[in-house]
Amino acid sequence: MKKTGLILTAAAFALGATAAQAAEKVTLQLKWVTQAQFAGYYVAKERGFYDEVGLDVTINPGGPDISPPQIIAGGGADVVIDWMPSALASREKGVALVNIAQPFKRSGMMLTCRKETGIAKPQDFRGKTLGVWFFGNEYPFLSWMSKLGIPTKGGDKGVNVLKQGFNVDPLLQKQADCVSTMTYNEYWQVIDAGLKPDDLVVFKYEDEGVATLEDGLYVLEDRLADAAFVDRMARFVKASMKGWAWARDNQKNAALIVLENDATGAQTEKHQVRMMGEINKLTAGSDGTLDAKDYERTVQTLLSGGSDPVITKAPKGAWTHAVTDKAKAM
Repeated sequence: MKKTGLILTAAAFALGATAAQAAEKVTLQLKWVTQAQFAGYYVAKERGFYDEVGLDVTINPGGPDISPPQIIAGGGADVVIDWMPSALASREKGVALVNIAQPFKRSGMMLTCRKETGIAKPQDFRGKTLGVWFFGNEYPFLSWMSKLGIPTKGGDKGVNVLKQGFNVDPLLQKQADCVSTMTYNEYWQVIDAGLKPDDLVVFKYEDEGVATLEDGLYVLEDRLADAAFVDRMARFVKASMKGWAWARDNQKNAALIVLENDATGAQTEKHQVRMMGEINKLTAGSDGTLDAKDYERTVQTLLSGGSDPVITKAPKGAWTHAVTDKAKAM
C-alpha cells in the first residue's frame, strides 16, 4: 500500500509538471498603460481563467510611444488591442491585421468643451480650437469633421486642431475650447481638476452617429491559417470574456486587480474604481463577437474622410468570426 501511494503521488507530480509544461504562451500587447480599460485581461490572468484553458499569458502595457500594429508586425506579440480605425489604416498600409473579437460594444470617445465658449452644437465648432489625440486616435475625429463639412485647417469656417497630449491641460489652461476625452478617463480628470459638469458641454461620438469600434483584439492574417493558433486564440478569447464578465460583477475588486498590476504606481483606487464602472458600460452585452453592422458603420465613417479619408477602399478579410465561434463552442 505504501509503495502504491508513492507511485500515485509521483504520478500526480508528473501530471502536474506535464500540465504546467503544456501551458501555451500568449503575449498580449495593450493599446495604453495598465488601467481598468484592460481589466478583463488582468482579471482573467489573476483569477486563473487563462490557466483553466491551458494558457500562459503575458500582458505588456502600452504607452504614447508604443504602436500595437508595429509591435505585432515586428513579432513582439501574438495578439494586440487596437481601435478599428487604426487597425484598418494599418491594414491598408501593409500590416494585415484581422479583428478576431470585439469585447467593447460601444465607444467611450467624446469631445468635452467649456460651456463659456458658446459651443452648444457641433456646427459651433467653426472658428474654435479643438484638442485632438493623434497616434491613430485622430481618425474618428477627422471623419466626423468631414461629415459635418468643417475643414480642419483653421479659419473662421474651420477648426484649429491642437495636437493634444494624453491629458486635459489645454482645456484647463484655456488653450483649447474643447479637448478629446474618454467617458472613463480624461473627462473625470477635468472634473477632478475643479470644473463641474454644468461648466461643460460634451459630445459623445456614439450620440453623433460617428462612433467607431474601439478596443478590439487583432492578430496577423497569415497566422489564422494555422488551426492550432486559431484554437489558442479561441481559448484566449473565451477566458478573456470570462474576465470581463467577472469585472462587471465585481467592479471594485476588478479595479484592485488592475492596481496590483500597475508597476508605475501612478493609478489611484478612486480613479480605477470609477473607470471600471464606465468601462463596464462599454463591454456590457458583448460576448466578444464582432457585430457586422458595427463594422460596416465604422468602415463607412472612415471612408467619408473627403479629400483625406482614413482608408481609401472598403477592406476585405479584415475580420473573422472563426475565433469567437470556436470559443463559444468550447
